[in-house]
Amino acid sequence: MAAPGKLTQGPIGKSLLLFALPILGGNVAQSLNGSVNAMWIGHYLGEAALTAAANANNVMFFLIGAVFGIGMASTILVGQAMGAGDVAQARKVVGSSATFFMGAAVLISLWGYTLAPHLLVTIHTPAESLPLAEAYLRVIFLAMPFLYAFAFLSAALRGTGDSKTPFRFLLLAVALDIVLNPMLLFGIGPFPKLGIAGAAWSTWFSQGIALSGLLFYLRRKRHVLWLGRQGLKLLIPDPQIIRTLVFKGLPMGFQMVLISLAMIAVMSVVNGFGTDTVAAYGAAAQTWTYVQMPAMAIGAACSSMAAQNVGARLWDRVAGTTRSGVMFNFVLTGALVLPLILFDRWTLALFLPPESAEVLALARHLNHIAVWSFLFFGVTFVVSGVVRATGAVLPPLIILGLALWGIRVPFASLLLDQLGADAVWWSFPASSVCSMLMSLAYYRWGNWRKAHMLTTPSAAPATASPAEKTSPTEESAG
Repeated sequence: MAAPGKLTQGPIGKSLLLFALPILGGNVAQSLNGSVNAMWIGHYLGEAALTAAANANNVMFFLIGAVFGIGMASTILVGQAMGAGDVAQARKVVGSSATFFMGAAVLISLWGYTLAPHLLVTIHTPAESLPLAEAYLRVIFLAMPFLYAFAFLSAALRGTGDSKTPFRFLLLAVALDIVLNPMLLFGIGPFPKLGIAGAAWSTWFSQGIALSGLLFYLRRKRHVLWLGRQGLKLLIPDPQIIRTLVFKGLPMGFQMVLISLAMIAVMSVVNGFGTDTVAAYGAAAQTWTYVQMPAMAIGAACSSMAAQNVGARLWDRVAGTTRSGVMFNFVLTGALVLPLILFDRWTLALFLPPESAEVLALARHLNHIAVWSFLFFGVTFVVSGVVRATGAVLPPLIILGLALWGIRVPFASLLLDQLGADAVWWSFPASSVCSMLMSLAYYRWGNWRKAHMLTTPSAAPATASPAEKTSPTEESAG
């Protein structure tokens, strides 16, 4: 069988960076793919089609985000088992999780295909875009089993310490999508002309091919997570694992909901200042999407690496993972923030009409106030990724809720009379610094080291030396 990546050995900083870079690359590739698809639809099918795709994608992203936390729970469970040297437990987690994911995917696919028109009406899709959005969304729902299965396998592989394999097959999916999209949109060569539905069918084909390739790869390599015929009995759901996926995964997934709702609340405040301010904020937000990616990738990498070391009871390496993660967050996020401050005249202009000098000046003003705050919000991502690796999922959720809904949204709303629109921009650094301080305080004094994912967590391998099994008490005291 192919050996998984070991995140319990070797230099911590180097291992973490090499593990995080493929995750970061995957995030960038997916964002660029979305931009390319939007370009084809917007430029050649018109504003109604672009609006249709945007509304349909909002539904899709919400449903994918709903299982984000459950995927993270799978990553942590697999990581802890692999760190403890318990391959059988890791395979058991994969079997139960696969059944859970695919069952949910099929149900959502059938439900969504049937109710697509009603969902689009619920989110107030414009009438002229409704038929186009329905045609697009129905096919996206047919692709949902592929999307869920690929996301689940990627999460499980990261739990074993392998982020490169999911990245390779994600690049395959993105490349296929970029190539197939215009062919199915416009009927190039032997392909039929499907219009906006062609963009969704492109996703269906690309995800299906990439998933098939990933499954074939795991089978050919005889990967430890490949169940095969002899492992089919592992697909029978284990009630304890399913409970863990739900009760530990939902709080992690709800963090994405909190972030989305907070952004909507902030947007509603920005809308009150008129179209110029909205356009300036929208241009800055486009660049901020990429600024957040390093911290998100490092946070996910820290969660996988910490999970393996928690399973092995190597608490000194868990602490080292946190230190390295925070350092890489400042280096990589700072490498994006600095040029976006120095050269924002040109980067922001990419998203604004050439004649809008006043809007560009406003975008630069708010960007200078807010963009550096992602350095501190990144620390929260990293620390949360580490503490979640033990099973402590509620405190990071509470900290995020306080930062966004106790500080950012009230700050932006209550100080409008004193600061005007600047109240919105300053709410970003205010909430980011507070979330960082709360996260670090919980990391230092909280009981996260005593948390666990399963009722009966896997024991550390008997071969671990006493020095390697530094106790949580000793670590927290240091």
